[in-house]
Amino acid sequence: MWDLLSGRQQFCDGLTRRGFLKIGGLAVGGLTLPKLLQAEAAAGARATGKSIINIYLSGGPTHMDTFDLKPNAPKEFRGEFSPIATSSPGLDICELMTDLATVGDKFSVIRSVDGMRNEHNPKQSESGWSQRELSSLGGRPGVGAVMSKLMGPSQSTPHGTAPTAVDLTGWTKPGFLGQTNAAYRPDSTGRSNLQLNRSVSRDRLSGRQSLLGELDRLRRDVDGSGMMEAMDSFTERAVGIVTSGKLYDALDLKKADPRAIDRYGINDQSNRRRRDNERFLVSRRLIDAGVRCVSFSWGGWDTHGKNFDRMREQLPALSRALTALIEDLDAHGQLDDTIIMMSGEFGRTPRINGNAGRDHWPRAAFFFLAGGGMQHGQAIGATNRLGEEPQDRPVHLQHIFHTVYHMLGIDAHTTTLTDPNGRPQYLVDNRELIHELI
Repeated sequence: MWDLLSGRQQFCDGLTRRGFLKIGGLAVGGLTLPKLLQAEAAAGARATGKSIINIYLSGGPTHMDTFDLKPNAPKEFRGEFSPIATSSPGLDICELMTDLATVGDKFSVIRSVDGMRNEHNPKQSESGWSQRELSSLGGRPGVGAVMSKLMGPSQSTPHGTAPTAVDLTGWTKPGFLGQTNAAYRPDSTGRSNLQLNRSVSRDRLSGRQSLLGELDRLRRDVDGSGMMEAMDSFTERAVGIVTSGKLYDALDLKKADPRAIDRYGINDQSNRRRRDNERFLVSRRLIDAGVRCVSFSWGGWDTHGKNFDRMREQLPALSRALTALIEDLDAHGQLDDTIIMMSGEFGRTPRINGNAGRDHWPRAAFFFLAGGGMQHGQAIGATNRLGEEPQDRPVHLQHIFHTVYHMLGIDAHTTTLTDPNGRPQYLVDNRELIHELI
């Protein structure tokens, strides 16, 4: 939590000299906010300026009833739904996603994903790696942590008044990069503490900054390394995040346009996922506020039973919110600079089980991509006639992340991260670009 009143040395009015710049252990392991920002910006923002929204479909969504339907397969495989055409010829999706079909030219689906593990864990969706990889060292870092380490904050916001990565539902982990590169998690405590304490006005805080500046200037005079001047810049950004209010406002949908809320299906009482749909709109607002990577999970997709009932509940709601996000980013001129990623742990069994469900099936899966300046309106690859395994153009999961890093301006062929044992680790091992997208 952001603690504006911690510390030991207090002024007569109850404020501490350094305490009001502390950030607690909720999301970043007890570091002070200036130190977090210093670590985040260590490598500088040296990339394309693109951002990411990463949507995790927890539980493992069925590929057969979403983006890889098999209408000519036997009934025990094909299921209860039919494909419909999208606005892009040759790209068909499930009939329950009519909204998404209207923006088919703005997204692509990889139908032949290979290299997935049977793991009920989000690690594959955030990093392209198994949860087992380097688990003794904390695991592989996700894309948000990598962006924090290599790129730092957006340079489009004054004083970098937004963290690099925000995790709305708490599913990402920084892996071996550690908590200095963890995403900010705006739960109830963290969210409320994005505001100044009521006893501290902005003028009053400004006065405290001036006092600290005078005291630090004395030490800076004898500091030959320039360290104090550098730390002042991170302190300024820490104060800027709190006082600008942009991050807090982005999280508050009471400040959103009511028409936007309607478009995302948030007010639709018939939409049982309307609260989940809020995350799509909040994500767009966070990107607008300068956040570089927003992550969240949506729905539950572990459909061992009643798979088709669950799809009828979830797919129209997902389609509505995802379509609104794509159109919203496009209307704000941000779609080409924002990569939307959407995936789950694995696909599900092509053959329907006795409970009208589908079980775990890592041999085939889909991956959804939109925006980011990529070439869209296409289905890449294909599974065999029963949807059992990739047949045409297999695409390894890590090829997707390699392509995403490429679009961010990060060269995964040469970039390495040093693990806690001092060894360099590549971002992905399977380094091949998906040229159809570039």
